[in-house]
Amino acid sequence: MAFELVGSGERMHDLIRRLYPICRSLTGDGVRETLAILAEQIPLEVREVPTGTRVLDWEVPKEWNVRDAYIADESGRRVVDFAESNLHLMGYSVPVREQMLLEQLEPHLFSLPDRPDWIPYRTSYFKEQWGFCLPHRQLESLGDGEYEVCIDSTLEEGNLTYGELLLEGESEREVLFSCHICHPSLCNDNLSGIVVATTLAARLAKRSLRYSYRFLFVPGMLGPITWLALNESRLDRVAHGLVLTLLGDPGGFTYKRSRRHDAEIDRAVENVLGQLEGSELRDFSPWGYDERQYCSPGFDLPVGCLMRSPHGEFAEYHTSADDLDFVRPEALAESLATIGEVVDVLEGNDTFLNLSPKGEPQLGRRGLYGAVGGAIGGRSRELALLWVLNMSDGRHSLLAIAERSGLPFAAVRDAASSLLGVELLGRARRS
Repeated sequence: MAFELVGSGERMHDLIRRLYPICRSLTGDGVRETLAILAEQIPLEVREVPTGTRVLDWEVPKEWNVRDAYIADESGRRVVDFAESNLHLMGYSVPVREQMLLEQLEPHLFSLPDRPDWIPYRTSYFKEQWGFCLPHRQLESLGDGEYEVCIDSTLEEGNLTYGELLLEGESEREVLFSCHICHPSLCNDNLSGIVVATTLAARLAKRSLRYSYRFLFVPGMLGPITWLALNESRLDRVAHGLVLTLLGDPGGFTYKRSRRHDAEIDRAVENVLGQLEGSELRDFSPWGYDERQYCSPGFDLPVGCLMRSPHGEFAEYHTSADDLDFVRPEALAESLATIGEVVDVLEGNDTFLNLSPKGEPQLGRRGLYGAVGGAIGGRSRELALLWVLNMSDGRHSLLAIAERSGLPFAAVRDAASSLLGVELLGRARRS
């Protein structure tokens, strides 16, 4: 399922540029605006879940929206302004309009002393408080005196909003792709996963599919919990899943396995990443992104997390430096291509039966083997043919053959297709 990648990285980067200024949070109009833009490219269904709805051990909170926020000095000059960067306001800050001295204001100010020119990202979803984030260099420059503090926000009854798309395939069994949509102006941690998932969905919508594919654009943590609570009766359809995040930076790929450790999605991603230098596999832990919700023990869904540089392991994480310059078009394109290869493995992982299992069948007269013997190199195609013939006993899938042989799944799949064409293989079952 090779995708046409020419220009795809630039187009995804352009979409990030369009989404970048929007103030997103756990709830609110910023999420709706973001989903409306994505719906221009894919037929998203927007779900609204009212405040107070019980979702497992949680409750949908009040909806938060912001019109304006600033800190002004005695001359009226805005020294911190939400209009310049939505990271300046701590997420879910309650409304405030007060005059206060710097010493009263300081407990509500957050900065990064070790990164003095960057704005940190902070939230307070479940405790009503307020705060501003600013570069440490700017914090140190604030003089004594009185400041006007204005947070023109609302925290009231509303909804938790998320987007969902189901692409129906031949089977009701589903591949789940999930990305979080709750961060404000952060490009890698939030927007890269969103634009790759959107582009992937648009590409898959044009293909004939074996599996059905469900895409979720949900606020982090509470979004998956809400979706799981509302869809518990049909979770047995989820055959494979990936949380997509941090896909635009220049680092190598990192894959965090599902709680099951050896689910087919874990093995599929491992096979694909095994062909890429600089990739890393990590075991599951109940810390990180939304995979920990899908993999909670009461559900234990086969969902891993695919990213490039892991969260918290690059300096720009959760700061204003995670900007349009940090994410790269070429990294976005490579991420899309890599996920496409994973989809190829899932779609093509069949199990076959060798129809001529006694001795090695003569491949040369069937046009499948080189006419000149004795060569050492350049025989990977023939090697794939022999591995498929040898292991196709009705018990080993193509992915199992790729794992055993060390060959790329694509080579094994192509060999199986050639052998089917000359009637040396029969289809045993689909895994």
